[in-house]
Amino acid sequence: MDRLVSAALQDVVALLGCPAAGNPAQYLFERAFAAAGLDWRFLSLDVASDRIGDALAGVSALGFRGCILDGPLRKAALPFLGQASPATAFAGAASLVHTAGDGVLVGHMTDGRAVLAALRMHADVADEHVLVVGAGAVARAMALELALAGAREVLVCNRGAERASALVDDIAALGRATATVVPWQPTLEVPERVRVVVSAVPSLAARAAPEWRGLRGDHVVVDTAIASGTTAMAAAAARAGACFVDGLEVHCQRTAIDFQAWTGREADTDQLREALDEFLDA
Repeated sequence: MDRLVSAALQDVVALLGCPAAGNPAQYLFERAFAAAGLDWRFLSLDVASDRIGDALAGVSALGFRGCILDGPLRKAALPFLGQASPATAFAGAASLVHTAGDGVLVGHMTDGRAVLAALRMHADVADEHVLVVGAGAVARAMALELALAGAREVLVCNRGAERASALVDDIAALGRATATVVPWQPTLEVPERVRVVVSAVPSLAARAAPEWRGLRGDHVVVDTAIASGTTAMAAAAARAGACFVDGLEVHCQRTAIDFQAWTGREADTDQLREALDEFLDA
């Protein structure tokens, strides 16, 4: 009887957000589950930062397959994880949690991998000089993946010089790429040697983003901000004739990575992009 009851239960995953409202995760994952023929359930849950430990204990106790973390919960969750991937440790944040067979919660930071996957649709970063704008958790995850993928140099520009210097030191310590601080300026001149520019400035901080100078037609420009309209970075890339990769493409790549981490199956990123466009247009 217990075996029959267990077999009838759905696999459950969740978004833990602070807040969860407005996040497209449930919409995208339910589409992906349906396309894969999986009888999985996705929940979107609001969790206060000071209750994240209780929430994660519930994820484990209730047998959830895992959860996505958003906003301040990404950092707040770290003390409550049983294991953390190298990317999580380097970034100082977790975006995805999966529950191991023994109930241990394992944290992953998949944003960097998503940026790299989106970039590889347009350019190979091996032996390239890459400018990373930002020095928060997402930028750190991006810088790590770029260095591991063979970038020759990772240049870091951030409004706070101390965080930029810390990231440069940590990249250099990997021994995989040289790392350089580019001083923050209201008008940012892209160094001549750079071919790839990646911005991790959050959409809510768009007003803090610099003006761009020196973008060229041979540049590949990535903006991780999720926006339904044209961002300042997108407009600058268009004026320069540069190849532009928007935050929606990056988000779909991250969703596909997270989907595979939980289910072991690949998701159709084109289908995910259609679903994300629908969500934003609703």
